Parts: sequence; C-alpha cells; structure tokens
Amino acid sequence: MTKEAIAARLKPAGESKASDAPPGMRTGEQVFKAICISCHGTGLAGSPKFGDAGSWAPRIAKGWDMLVDHALHGFNAMPAKGGSPDLTDDEVKRAVAYMGNAGGAKFTEPPVGGAGGAVAAADPAVVGKKIYESVCVACHAAGVAGAPKFGDKAAWAARLKPGMDEVVKIATKGLNAMPPKGGYTGSDAEFRAAIEYMVNNSK
Repeated sequence: MTKEAIAARLKPAGESKASDAPPGMRTGEQVFKAICISCHGTGLAGSPKFGDAGSWAPRIAKGWDMLVDHALHGFNAMPAKGGSPDLTDDEVKRAVAYMGNAGGAKFTEPPVGGAGGAVAAADPAVVGKKIYESVCVACHAAGVAGAPKFGDKAAWAARLKPGMDEVVKIATKGLNAMPPKGGYTGSDAEFRAAIEYMVNNSK
C-alpha cells in the first residue's frame, strides 16, 4: 500500500478541526486532543504513544527540527499535519512539543499569539473574521437590537468618534442589549480583532 492509501485509511471520517479557537491560537494540548490523539493516543500504525517515554526517546534523540519536519510534512503512515491542513505551522510545533514533553523531552512550545505570547498577533482579517462569522454575525449582520450593521459606514462612523480604544472598551463591558464581548468567551485581543474586522469592512 502507498503512503497516501494508508493515510486515507487512518483518516477520521470528515475533516478534523483542532478546536473552535481562532486559527493560530490553539495550544499543543488542544491540537493533540482534537487531532493527534487518534493515532498517538493508542500508538496506532507504529506512532509513538502519548506519555510512553520508551517509544518517544529514540525520536526525541533525533532532535526538535527532525520531529517538526516529520509532523509538518508527514512521515510513514502519518499524513502532513496529522491530516488537518487547517493547522498553522506553529500549532503543529506546539503539538510536537506537548507530546514530546509528555515523553520526556524539554521542548518549548511556540507561544500562542507570537513572541512572548504577545496578543497583538490576533490578525483582524483572519482571527477577527472567524470570530465575527461565528459570534458577532448574529446581531451585526442585520443590525439586530440597534447594533451597527456590518458594512454600514454611517452607523460605524458615528460610533468611532471617541476612538477605537473607547469602542473596544465599551463593547468589552457590554452596552444596551449587547452582552460583554457580545457573548464571546475568548481573549480580549481576539475580541478586539473582531471589532477591527467589522470596522475595516465598514469604512
């Protein structure tokens, strides 16, 4: 059997999603539990089992770069990115670090949000768009309960007069019919990215 045929047989039904977190913001543990566990949870098809120091030791000995290369591009029966192309490279690296460390390594997971965990990495065009489409759209698409409608330049211009920081501050606390963060439960940086996405598309 070809590598592709084996990968196809191992692939779960449907496309796996690493979590509901915005792209690029998933931790190694989240990626492992949603994607990698399907094989690494039991040692399927010769994969090193999670937490099994004996099976991980020879792989860890090959070094971080080799492990990451195999995880990103595929190796033996494992497809590239574990068969989940929606993962970013950093998310794959975090999963490698998470699994490797459980097997005895001392890898450092790439921080979520960029250097030092900086929250500025929440890109409005990617992260903000995803949050808008999953949460904010419920009211802002049609202007429900007085919410400024997506793409309505006049409605947004009036609200932006105090400045973006003030708009974010008010929305974070909630206003009138809008609950705090519009009901979004993620980080403040991600929520700000959603507001910036709406504003950028309403200028």
